[in-house]
Amino acid sequence: MVYHTRKRVVVTGYGMVTPIGKDSRETFENARNGVSGIDFISSFETEGLPCRIGGQVDDSRLNALPAKGLQGIEKCSSRGLKLMISAVSEAVAAARLDLVEDRDRIGVSLGYHGENPSVEDMILLYRYSGKEVWDVSGLTKNGVYSFFNFFRRKPDVATSILSILFDCRGSNLTIVSACAAGSQAIGEAAGIIREGKADVMIAGGCESNLNFSGFVGFVLIRALSERYSSPEKASRPFDRKRNGFVMSEGAGTLVLESLDHALERKAPIFAEVLGYGSSGDAFRITDMHPKGDGAAFAMQGAIADAGLTCADIEYINAHGTSTLQNDQIETLAIKRILGERAKKIPVSSNKSMIGHTIAAAGAIEAGLTIIGMNRSVLLPTINYEFADPKCDLDYVPNRAREMEHGIALSNSFGFGGQNACLCLGKFRQ
Repeated sequence: MVYHTRKRVVVTGYGMVTPIGKDSRETFENARNGVSGIDFISSFETEGLPCRIGGQVDDSRLNALPAKGLQGIEKCSSRGLKLMISAVSEAVAAARLDLVEDRDRIGVSLGYHGENPSVEDMILLYRYSGKEVWDVSGLTKNGVYSFFNFFRRKPDVATSILSILFDCRGSNLTIVSACAAGSQAIGEAAGIIREGKADVMIAGGCESNLNFSGFVGFVLIRALSERYSSPEKASRPFDRKRNGFVMSEGAGTLVLESLDHALERKAPIFAEVLGYGSSGDAFRITDMHPKGDGAAFAMQGAIADAGLTCADIEYINAHGTSTLQNDQIETLAIKRILGERAKKIPVSSNKSMIGHTIAAAGAIEAGLTIIGMNRSVLLPTINYEFADPKCDLDYVPNRAREMEHGIALSNSFGFGGQNACLCLGKFRQ
């Protein structure tokens, strides 16, 4: 096992809020027990839609906004960002980041797509439109429509707000790459630290698409599960009867730090980001490359970046969306990378319980992978009932498994062929 001589990047804090937990501890314990967070959607009217289920976060699970800089911030903050603030609050507390004096060396890297406009907003805007002249004065009179709506839809505003709330004056990145965004935000942040451009990066992703305008696009491309006996049975990665993913909301974050900086301030160290790989399929917007080229390239890139070989990988946290194509092609890509070892390496999908949180998925799954390594637990793929001959790996079916493991891959593959893979490891001095 060979480590590069560059700066090592460690994880000194993590946090999340998901449909199955208000924080990382509750999320992990519920996932360990195979609890599903999928239910009928209550955030908007779904009558008449072929899919009416999703993974919602209970509002009671959200932390209050920090007191610092609140003027206007809450109105600028989308629901997805509010989820992220809860996740970051947990991670920052765990890392004791408030004790770091040099805030110029702390940055933010976020996978995020902004807020989808509500149907009410769209109707309101249409009311003040005209064939030749827009009635802007009428639109803004008496607070009919606010510029805060505009800010909630801008992806870059979220990183600005996070930097204000948590006093981060370093690098500030917004990653907009679909389902790969959370993992890419972590990978790119690790690169900034390795290059010596920051000591600490808050990195992760958030998403809340459970309204009509955010949901209907996935309905139209027939990506969502439309056949299910009950909501909790709908997300079934790698199962022969899978028929689409289940959309969810959530947020996840890691506090990344250079090893030297973490040791100097005696911060807790939970794991190490060993490697990062990213790629583009250059194929189709909604389809993965049929041979898994992009997925394989991202995994191979993460392994090579870590200075490891395929023989070192002990577990894979799969993208595992529960769509016919993704699960089959991800399985194929894993076989291409691991060869004969593929059937001996456990692979599981957290989305079977949480659903697909889009930009948040990679960050949440990275956090759960780290907790699992530290507790020697492999989280299960629930709802695995019918074997698919084209998906023939060890998917840790239905029950968590105790197994010591120290090196894992976490996969994230997005629409448009945007792929990311993180290689994570237990911290070894």
